[in-house]
Amino acid sequence: MDNRSEIREFLTTRRARITPQQAGLPVFGGTRRVLGLRREEAAMLAGVSVNYYTRLERGNLKGVSELVLDALARGLRLDEAERAHLSDLARAAGPTTARPRRRSLQEVRPSVQRILDSMTAPAFAQNGRLDVLAANRLGCALYSEMFADPARPTNLARFVFSNPRSRDFFGDWDRAANDTVAILRTEAGRAPYDSGLSDLVGELATRSEESAPDGPRTTCGSTARASSTSATQSWATST
Repeated sequence: MDNRSEIREFLTTRRARITPQQAGLPVFGGTRRVLGLRREEAAMLAGVSVNYYTRLERGNLKGVSELVLDALARGLRLDEAERAHLSDLARAAGPTTARPRRRSLQEVRPSVQRILDSMTAPAFAQNGRLDVLAANRLGCALYSEMFADPARPTNLARFVFSNPRSRDFFGDWDRAANDTVAILRTEAGRAPYDSGLSDLVGELATRSEESAPDGPRTTCGSTARASSTSATQSWATST
């Protein structure tokens, strides 16, 4: 998979948002022709040569060690989601003979549903692309607008970006939207061949009003099935 352009955009935008003052670097007179840090400044903060950093920023992360990725993350002040995304980009840049993955069905274990049902707070379990796999009754009640959407599988990102009522539902919609994007970007780096995720991102990008193709339905209070290529995660709590 050639992800050089994505790597290039990711690193350049992160470098551009940091000023020398924020990085604790001296600023001398004269007009700066770049936003944020210069390449040599970013290289110095990461502890690598300018030539090596230039190679990385041009999109070549093949074979880069975790130590270098950690140094880049520190130098560019990446948050946890951004650090994970950088690591996933590096893995995707490595040599691979993998074919695009097909959607696979994932079934929530009965024990997971029992844990959800035993909780006294709204909770549901989801996969990496935010498909809702199972929920307890309080979760179904609290997110009734999301579950009312006929598109399947039920998806939190679709609710955030395609349902106008989400702006009233979330007290801080901008933060919910940013968190959702961070999760989807992390999943895209971790599973670059997930066709289900690509379809979802395409749907959200176009903000299509058409219903998504019928898929496995998520039921409240019982074991649910949904398309997934990632391990089950819980939005409200770890399961």
